[in-house]
Amino acid sequence: MILLRVTGVSKAFGGLRAVRRVSFDLAEGEMLGLIGPNGAGKTTLFHLVSGFLRPDEGIVTYAGESLVGLRPHDVCQRGMVRTFQIARPFLRLTVLENVVVGALERVAHRREAVAIAEEMLELTGLADRAGSMGHSLTLPDRKRLELARALATRPRVLLLDEVMAGLNPTETGRLIDLIRAIHGRGITILLIEHVMKAVMALSQRILVLNYGEVIAQGSPEEVVRDPKVIEAYLGEDSAGAEAGADFGIISGGQCCG
Repeated sequence: MILLRVTGVSKAFGGLRAVRRVSFDLAEGEMLGLIGPNGAGKTTLFHLVSGFLRPDEGIVTYAGESLVGLRPHDVCQRGMVRTFQIARPFLRLTVLENVVVGALERVAHRREAVAIAEEMLELTGLADRAGSMGHSLTLPDRKRLELARALATRPRVLLLDEVMAGLNPTETGRLIDLIRAIHGRGITILLIEHVMKAVMALSQRILVLNYGEVIAQGSPEEVVRDPKVIEAYLGEDSAGAEAGADFGIISGGQCCG
């Protein structure tokens, strides 16, 4: 079943065409990676899908229903939620209270919201920080809190915007394991990421944007060998060598099960 369908979506800011007639499908239970150079239009596409921006043209449907014109709150209510590149917890609320805020998007009673929040803190490894204030968290814990708050809305589709940014390799590995666990609970995931180790380890398919247009899509193995992708993205600043190394690890079965 196709949960999310994007058809011919475009967005311009003045004379800049940030997204140009992008189309793709996201099937229920799938994990789709979205990659491309800085400025390729990836985050703008997330804004268009999640209701933060309205497309100039094209259609976005979720479970067969158009999302065009709906606010982010309405999109969340229907079962699709996103994270942001920079995690911004409520600094003067506790970790638990931060996640309760997310749960209250979907349930009316605080007791139920607290139960959901506690479950999500357990899942994300933050249960022992439940009473800590938001401002006291390290960057890795802020990333986990962002995930916990999104998950507390009980989404069917989770949009992850560069959740690995700023993490060291050990922290990245732990977050990869967490995202696998989230996906294992039946949540469909669309993932923007620059960390190729994470993209290759997690994605079942990859969509590549450049200058707002889709230049390739397919399996990780297909995409990493596509000449257009290598020229536009993987070859930049030695990223191609890094991606190739990560791909070699994956081919050897050490990253992906």
